[in-house]
Amino acid sequence: MAAPVSGLPGAGAVMDGPVFFGVRHLSPGAAFRLRQALDACRPQLILVEGPSDLNAQMHWLCHPETKLPAAILAYTSEPPVRTILYPLAIYSPELQAILWAHKHQTECRFMDLPSGVMLALGEAQPDEEEPEENTEWVYRQIEQLTGEEHDAFWERNFEQVEDWKTFQEAVNAFGAQLRQTAQDGKQRTAQTLVREAYMKRVIQEAVEGGVPPEKIFCVCGAFHVTGLRENQPMTDGELAALPQADCAATLMPYSYYRLSSRSGYGAGNKAPAYFELLWDALHRGGPGDLSGLYLTHLAAAHRRAGNLVSSAEVIEAMRLAQALCALRGGRYPCLNDLRDAAVSAMGHGSFSELSVAAADTEIGTRVGFIPEGVSRTSVQEDFYRQLRELRLEKYRGLERQQLDLDLRERLHVKSAQSALLDLRRSCFLHRLRVLGIHFADQLPSRQEGANWGEYWALRWTPEVEIEVVESSLMGDTVEGAAAFALKERGEACTSIAQAAVVFQDAFLCGMPAAARHALSVLQSLSVDAAALAEVAETATRLSLVVRYGDLRRFDSAPVVPLLEQLFLRACLTLEEACQCDAKAAPTITAAIDQLNRLALEHDCLEKDLWLDLLRRVSDRDDLNTLCSGFAMAALLERGEANEELLARELSRRLSPSVPADLGAGWFEGLASKNRYALITRLSLWKHLDDYLSALEEPQFRRALVFLRRAFANFTPAEKSDIAENLGELWGVNQNQAAEALVGELSQREQEALKELEDFDFDDI
Repeated sequence: MAAPVSGLPGAGAVMDGPVFFGVRHLSPGAAFRLRQALDACRPQLILVEGPSDLNAQMHWLCHPETKLPAAILAYTSEPPVRTILYPLAIYSPELQAILWAHKHQTECRFMDLPSGVMLALGEAQPDEEEPEENTEWVYRQIEQLTGEEHDAFWERNFEQVEDWKTFQEAVNAFGAQLRQTAQDGKQRTAQTLVREAYMKRVIQEAVEGGVPPEKIFCVCGAFHVTGLRENQPMTDGELAALPQADCAATLMPYSYYRLSSRSGYGAGNKAPAYFELLWDALHRGGPGDLSGLYLTHLAAAHRRAGNLVSSAEVIEAMRLAQALCALRGGRYPCLNDLRDAAVSAMGHGSFSELSVAAADTEIGTRVGFIPEGVSRTSVQEDFYRQLRELRLEKYRGLERQQLDLDLRERLHVKSAQSALLDLRRSCFLHRLRVLGIHFADQLPSRQEGANWGEYWALRWTPEVEIEVVESSLMGDTVEGAAAFALKERGEACTSIAQAAVVFQDAFLCGMPAAARHALSVLQSLSVDAAALAEVAETATRLSLVVRYGDLRRFDSAPVVPLLEQLFLRACLTLEEACQCDAKAAPTITAAIDQLNRLALEHDCLEKDLWLDLLRRVSDRDDLNTLCSGFAMAALLERGEANEELLARELSRRLSPSVPADLGAGWFEGLASKNRYALITRLSLWKHLDDYLSALEEPQFRRALVFLRRAFANFTPAEKSDIAENLGELWGVNQNQAAEALVGELSQREQEALKELEDFDFDDI
C-alpha cells in the first residue's frame, strides 16, 4: 500500500511505512478520494500539512456553526506586520481529513514548520537571480504540451479519477515528476528541504511515541511525497538553529473570491464556486452529474441578471459540452467544455452576454462565518464590541448598505450615549478609515452650507477581517491603533498640506490628543514657504475644524491663530501667484475661491485686506486675465462691485484692441461663479454682443474657441436664460434665440466647429 520509509526506528527493508496521500489544495476530487482512503485505511494518526503550532484551530474548523470558506491567519507580534494565510474550502483535502478525524475520534495534527518559523523564513530576501517558482514554470510547460491551462489539465486528468488507489498513485507520480523537473533556485529548494525534514521528524516522533508506521496517514502536497519518503528527518541541532518570529494566530471568515487565483492567491483555482458544484456532483452520482449542475446554475444566474434562457438552450449546451469533451479526449466535460458550450448555445457566441452569470457560477460570492468564542486579537474584540454597541451589526453583510448619520445631538432620548449615537458612529467609521479598514466608504455630502450630515456605504468582506487583524500591531483597541497610525503619519509629514490632512482626520475621529500632536506638526511646518494652493487648501481644512468643532465636541480655539496666520500669508503672496500661465491659472482661481469663502465664513480674518486684494487683482493688466476675471466675479458676488465698475471693466477687457484670447479668458474667469447674477445683467450681454460684432473674422474665430470653453459648464437652463437676453437684444423671438443657442447643431455647423478645433492659434 505504501513504500518503505527510511529513517524511522525499527523500520526494516520490507516494512510498510506511513500512507502518503498526495493532494492538490482546493481539489474536490482529491478531497473525495481522500475520504474513501481514510475509510479504507482507518489510521490511528492523521498528519496534515500545515503549521504544527496551530492545532488548536482544528476544533473551530469542526465547530457546527463554522461555515466555510475560512482561513487560519498567523501574523507577527511586532511591526512590520507579516502574515501567512491558510485558506480552506469545504472541498479542501486538508479540511476533509480534519473533519474525518473529528467524526471518527482519530488523533489529527498539523506537521509542517511552526508558523513563527515560516514567518521568520519569509523575511529572507530572495536572490536577485532566483528563477521563478517551479510550479509556474511547469504550468506553462503543461499548457504548451496540452493546449489547456493547468486547472483544466488537472480537472480532466485527476478530478475525474473514480478509484482512490488509482488517484493516489496518479497524483503521487505527478508530484514526483513535478519534483524532477524543478527549476527552483537555491533558496526555495532549501526552504522546501527544511520543511520536509521537519515533517519527517514529526512522523518519526509519532512512531517513537508508539504509533505503528502503517497506522500513520499523511496528507500533503503531491510535490512533497517523494521528499517525505526519501529524505532524512531534521536533527535536534537543525531544529534548534531554526529562526523564530513571535506571532499569534486566529481563524477568520474567507470568501470564494479571495480563494480564486484571480485575486492573486497563488494556490487557488480560477473557479472556486464551480469546484463546489463538482464536490456536490461527486456526492450525488459522480463527475457525470456536474454538467447538469453547472449549466442549470449558469442559466438561473443569467435569468436573475434579467436575460432570457430557454430549457432547449440548456439541453443543447449539455450536448455540445459532451461533444467537445470527446473531441478533447476527456471522459466527462470539464469547465472549459462547459463554458465553450454555454457561450455557443446560451450566449449566442459572445462570452460578454454570459460574463455576469459566469462570475456568479464559477467564482461565486460565498463568504464564511466563524462562531463567537474563536480566539481573536484585542482589536478584533474591540471592533466587534463596537459594532454591537453602535448598532452596526446588521451592516456586516455582503450587500452594500447605506447609512445616513445626523451628527446633531438627539434631545428626546434618555441616555447620553443614545443622544450622540450618530456622532459616535461617525468617529468609529473615521477611525476605521484611518486604519485602512475598508468596512465603510464615505459618500459625497448632499448638504450645502452645513456639515451635520454624513453618508456612508457599509459592506463586510474577508479583507476587512484581515485589515482588522493587521491593525492589532498598532494598538489594543481601534482608537489606540488609530492614534498610533495618526502619530506615525504626522511625524512623516513634510508639508503643511500633509499635516493638515492628518489634523483633519484626527478631528473627524474625535481624538483630541492626536489632533494636538498633528497641530503641533502643522505649526512647525508652517514657517516654511509653501505655494498659494497649498496654503489655501490647508486653511480650508482648518476652517472646517473651527466651524464644526462644537458639533463634534472639539475645542477649536487653538486652531484660530494658525488659520489667521495662513490666511494672511495667502493674501501676501496672491498677486505674485496670479502672474502665471494659462495652465496654472485654474489652480490659482480655485485658491482664490477657497480664500474668499474663508473671508466670508470667519469674522476673525481681515475682511478689508481681502477686499483690497481682490480689487487690485481685478484691476491689474499684467496678471493672468482668468485670475483677474475671477476676482471681479468674487467682488460682484460680495456686492463690492457696482454696475459702473462692471461696465468699465467690460469695455476695457472686451475691446477689439485687446487680443481675443485675453478678452475671452477674462470673461471665462468672470463667468466661473455667481452665474445667476451675471445672467440677469442685460448690460453684460450687450457688451459681449458689441464686442463680438466688432471683431474681424480671424479675431472672431480666435475668441470663439475661448468663449466655447467659458460656456462649456453652463447648464441648459442657464444657456436658455442667456438666449432670452440675446433675443431681447437682437429683437427676435426668444424661442428662436434659445433654439439657436441651445439646440442641436446642423451638419454644416458641426463641420465648421471641427475646423476651428484644428485652427492654428500660434500655440495658445
